[in-house]
Amino acid sequence: MSDIKSGMRDAEADAKETWRKADGESVGDKVADAGDRARNAVADAGDKIHEESDKLGRDAAYERGRAEGSVDHVDDTGV
Repeated sequence: MSDIKSGMRDAEADAKETWRKADGESVGDKVADAGDRARNAVADAGDKIHEESDKLGRDAAYERGRAEGSVDHVDDTGV
């Protein structure tokens, strides 16, 4: 999912850069372009951190379930 978001962010930044260059390029345009790219890099990093933390949470829950399932239970059914 983060690859799709990242691609969309890059496409949006490309479109903004093209629009800004339509009337010539100024220092302000370059600063705005760099700001867009920096925000995208931070957002991409945040997405990766979020995905990894979700994965670690799922892995921990799986291991907890395995550990609980492997405990010998006392059969108190009388059979």
